[in-house]
Amino acid sequence: MLGWVGNIEQVTKENDNFRTVIQTGAHSQLTVMSVPPGGEVGWESHGNLDQFLRLEQGTARVDFGTSSDAVDESHEIEDDWAIIVPAGLWHNIVNTGDEDVKLYSIYSPPEHPDGTVHLTKAESDADEHHH
Repeated sequence: MLGWVGNIEQVTKENDNFRTVIQTGAHSQLTVMSVPPGGEVGWESHGNLDQFLRLEQGTARVDFGTSSDAVDESHEIEDDWAIIVPAGLWHNIVNTGDEDVKLYSIYSPPEHPDGTVHLTKAESDADEHHH
């Protein structure tokens, strides 16, 4: 396939991995994530890329901060909500519900090696530390 075409809602909801890279292009990347109840993506900042996220299932809190030291804003979100994270903004998504949060993310430019699959957050953290 020259590009990627698919039912993004279905692909996102069927994903049981913490993170799965679906498509990587020269200037953007599509990933899907599953975060268990009480889990989180993790407090992070991407200095060189913008990120778009959309929840397809669940309830969560998104936190934003202008530095790694403190949360400056928090927003309650649920399925069908979208988030835009500009480059350099610290952020985290925390699952506040009783079901897995299912979301997809578009990084521009790409963030993870093509074909990346992280079964768990611990695996993701270890991979990030390794690179």
